[in-house]
Amino acid sequence: MSVDDNVSSAAPVTYEARDGVGWITLNRPQVLNALSTELAAALADCAATAAADASAAQVVVRGAGRAFCSGMDRTAISAGSIGDAFYRHWNRALDCLEDMPKITVAVLHGYSIGGGLQLALACDLRLAAADAVLGLGATRHGLVPDGAVLRLARVVGVGRAKELALLNDHVSPAEARAIGLVNWVCAPADLDRTLASVIEKARGAAPTATAHTKRLLRESFHRDPRALLEDVLQAQGECVASWEMDEANRAWREKREARFDPPSTGPSRDG
Repeated sequence: MSVDDNVSSAAPVTYEARDGVGWITLNRPQVLNALSTELAAALADCAATAAADASAAQVVVRGAGRAFCSGMDRTAISAGSIGDAFYRHWNRALDCLEDMPKITVAVLHGYSIGGGLQLALACDLRLAAADAVLGLGATRHGLVPDGAVLRLARVVGVGRAKELALLNDHVSPAEARAIGLVNWVCAPADLDRTLASVIEKARGAAPTATAHTKRLLRESFHRDPRALLEDVLQAQGECVASWEMDEANRAWREKREARFDPPSTGPSRDG
């Protein structure tokens, strides 16, 4: 994977937008991107920046170095420095990734365990390298997997969620793909190519329709679908009135694929 071991900033998380994509990179490679309060706060801020960045239509979350994220920093836990502030920043970050009106993709390689897997579950899509190590482990360390416990069962079902969260077994990427925990698995050398293919597919989805579809899928877990009819109709009306509908119709007449690229701007960086 072409994630530089020495990302050019000392910040625990960096953000960069280029070619219409926002790139959020966990940047503590020396400790396999283990989670700390500082990292959680920076992650939340970068996620908010990505959500508001008009130049980025999709957002990728990845880890610098040899791993995506090895979970909670055990040194910080044993020193008692993980507390309320961490969990508030952490859940602000995950909620922002889940709620933003853009497709978010987590790229898992190496250790992608504990909080790393929780972070991936907050993203819409998950791409895993065949060498990724996946699992939770929080209850083994006396903690609730707070970022996953309210999301995991929606992804893999209650039975599998209990197995993963209570027994803390690692699952292979192939098994994770089979149970729907990840969407794609590829050889480590193919990560960039596969990610580029995913992004290209995402660019074929209209931004307004994408935002409403994400929101309505989330709402479907909380409300009777019949009670959402007026909301769906309003969303559909906004889609029909959007510039994306004009582009889709024009592409159909011209017998080509529609393009919903964001406005062309130069690279932006934060963090």
